[in-house]
Amino acid sequence: MATIKVYNNSNTWLKRAEKTIPLGSQTFSKSRISYPKNVSPLFIKRGKGCQVWDADDNQYTDFVSGLLSVSLGYCNKAVDDAVIEQIKSGVTFSLPHQLEMVVAEKLVELIPCAEMVRFGKNGSDATSAAIRLARAFTSKEHVAVCGYHGWQDWYIGSTSRDLGVPQTTKDLTHVFKYNDIASLEQLFINHPNKLAAVILEPMNVEFPQDNFLAQVKDLCEKHEAVLIFDETITGFRYHMGGAQKLFGVTPDLATFGKGMANGYPISAIVGRKDIMILMEDIFFSGTFAGETLSLAATNATLDFMLANNVIEHFDTIGKKLQAGLHRIINDMQAQQWLSVSGHPAWSFLNIHEQGAYSAIQLKSLFLQEMAQQGFLLGGGHNLNYAHKTEDIDALLEAYRQVLALLADTIENEDFNTRFKGELLEPVFKVR
Repeated sequence: MATIKVYNNSNTWLKRAEKTIPLGSQTFSKSRISYPKNVSPLFIKRGKGCQVWDADDNQYTDFVSGLLSVSLGYCNKAVDDAVIEQIKSGVTFSLPHQLEMVVAEKLVELIPCAEMVRFGKNGSDATSAAIRLARAFTSKEHVAVCGYHGWQDWYIGSTSRDLGVPQTTKDLTHVFKYNDIASLEQLFINHPNKLAAVILEPMNVEFPQDNFLAQVKDLCEKHEAVLIFDETITGFRYHMGGAQKLFGVTPDLATFGKGMANGYPISAIVGRKDIMILMEDIFFSGTFAGETLSLAATNATLDFMLANNVIEHFDTIGKKLQAGLHRIINDMQAQQWLSVSGHPAWSFLNIHEQGAYSAIQLKSLFLQEMAQQGFLLGGGHNLNYAHKTEDIDALLEAYRQVLALLADTIENEDFNTRFKGELLEPVFKVR
């Protein structure tokens, strides 16, 4: 019988962290509101490959992968060796380093829209720079958004997490729906000649339908708005050239980040030269944008991906996972409250309300039980290269057991007996 996992050290660390860190975490999606407190690990000590060990030395197969930033696996030797070699000669310098050019040239070679490149440290850096470029290029101020684009005022003011954002800023951002071209058309009608940019995740939980991305591009060209693909997640995951290469629609600008450096902090804004050249006039400048450890990690990560067919690996094991989940759901006849969505490289098990219980209650119980089974999960299946077929098989077996337990809980209405923690709290919903 498997040892029952306890989280005494996690809970102790949380109490200590909350004295000096709001929420006890730097990131909402890593915090106690995203994992049910008292029945989940809340702090990680180390990782290797696709395995992690928490503050209580419990081991898990990790399908969160550093919120999709770890694309090859923890402590990948090729990346670590490149970083160790670079650190011997310095990290941040007084002038540009050659690695800036080397990595920029690789991105230009790989990404269809990339003619010029600038680096940042996170996705919010990149998307905010792209919006500023679009406004400078078009002399317009309004923006249409679809998906998640970071913490900066221009975007987050359009969500329920808008505390502290000026109303005048909120008024410049407008939300449209994915795969609903009419919702974007209406924004152009409502704000004639005012939209500087349309920014969207080229795919999130749904595949584009009815040439949606091409229709978005046509609207942008018609109304002289800059089309921006936020490929922070899809880049180097769906295709080495991003979703724009996979779906054959080239934007004006695009942003990349997450897994391009296997966990090291870096992002990139790429795009048409006539727009990107305005970087010389707008103010987008940071001391650490040319930091060499992250550039060395990016260089090594991209080389490893190309040499080892990492994208093909994601596709293979992702399809196996999705097919297995569909079988489990069909065998359980649970289509009313369980579904699967997303691309094989980044897919989702969706748990809906059922019977007497909300989706939040069922997901909280689900995460409690999956942690006991030895799996760390968040909002989706964030695959990395270290995940192998046997990890997918083990995950599916755990799903079969835990989803059966959820079904039994719904039928017997004994949630309060089974769940021992504190319920999840949604940050906000954008997908």
